[in-house]
Amino acid sequence: MAIINFPRFPRLFNDPFQEISRMKREMDRMFESLSGPGQMLLGSGVFPPLNIEDDGENLSVHAELPGMKPEDIEISVEGNTLILRGERKPDSVENVNYHRRERLAGRFHKAITLPYEVNSEGVNAEYRNGVLKLNLPRAEHAKAKRIDVKAA
Repeated sequence: MAIINFPRFPRLFNDPFQEISRMKREMDRMFESLSGPGQMLLGSGVFPPLNIEDDGENLSVHAELPGMKPEDIEISVEGNTLILRGERKPDSVENVNYHRRERLAGRFHKAITLPYEVNSEGVNAEYRNGVLKLNLPRAEHAKAKRIDVKAA
C-alpha cells in the first residue's frame, strides 16, 4: 500500500493567481539570465510586429519600429522574401537599477515570405512616427495574364 502526501487544506484555498504570478516571475528571470531582457524576442522573428496588405498590384507593409533611426534599419528583397534587419540601441543610462525593464534593445532579423515576387527596383520605404511603411509593386512576370482562346 502506498502513502500519498496530500497538501494541507489551508494550501488548497490559497489564491491561484499568486502561484501563477510567482511562476511568471521565475520564467522571466530564467529567460533574462539566458540572454538579457527581451533579447529572445528581438532575434526570434517576432519583432517587429507588422501588417501586410495586398491590393492585387502592390503589397503594403507597415512595421512598428518605435524609437529607431532610419539609418539603423536595413531592408532587402530576394525573390518573394522580404528581409528586415536592424538594431535598436539601448538607452545610455549608467549606474541605474531597474525595477521593470520592458523596452527591447539589440539586433533583430525578420524574413517574411511574400505571396508573390515583387519588383525590387520599385520598392519605396518611408519611416515616420515609429512606423516603417513599404510599398512593394508586383513583378511583371508575377502578374496574371489573360489568355484568349481561339476556335480551332
